[in-house]
Amino acid sequence: MSVSRISSRYAKSLMDLALERQELEAVHNDMQGFLEATKNRDLYLLLKSPIVNPDKKMSILTALFGGKAGKTTMAFFDIIIRKGREMYLPEIAADFMAQYKQHMRISTVHIITAAPLSENALEEIKERLLKSQITMDKVDIIQKVDPSLIGGFIIEVGDKRYDASVSHKLEQFRKEFSGSQYVKSF
Repeated sequence: MSVSRISSRYAKSLMDLALERQELEAVHNDMQGFLEATKNRDLYLLLKSPIVNPDKKMSILTALFGGKAGKTTMAFFDIIIRKGREMYLPEIAADFMAQYKQHMRISTVHIITAAPLSENALEEIKERLLKSQITMDKVDIIQKVDPSLIGGFIIEVGDKRYDASVSHKLEQFRKEFSGSQYVKSF
């Protein structure tokens, strides 16, 4: 079975359990913290290692998250480790976050600009996106700065991309002129 099928099935099970126990926000916060922790290369490699004993992995997770994570999350970690699926925990957590956003009707929007945007500009973009019906009920904006754009912006919502950057326009002009019959002596 593929990693994505395994991770999405376990994430769905955790989502259903959290909804049933009315602990969705608590489990969401736990998974968010777990994903942040797996950015640590040592923890990530520990979870992926087939050499490390599963009991040792559980004791490490208990030491890291025991006082911070809820009972449901810790029980979920225990089940995953007992089933020998701990190598998929980072992917399961990422899938859970995606399913959480889908359940809460939150769209993730990536905005890439040449310079950082002000809070007012971000709010205006958020309002326009919500009015446009491209996004769901709420918008989670992830901003990235890329000076190579020269100016303008790129907005990505799901599989849609709107490129209004100066570098993109220049590239379009370059392609347009390279196919025409003008004299290239300048």
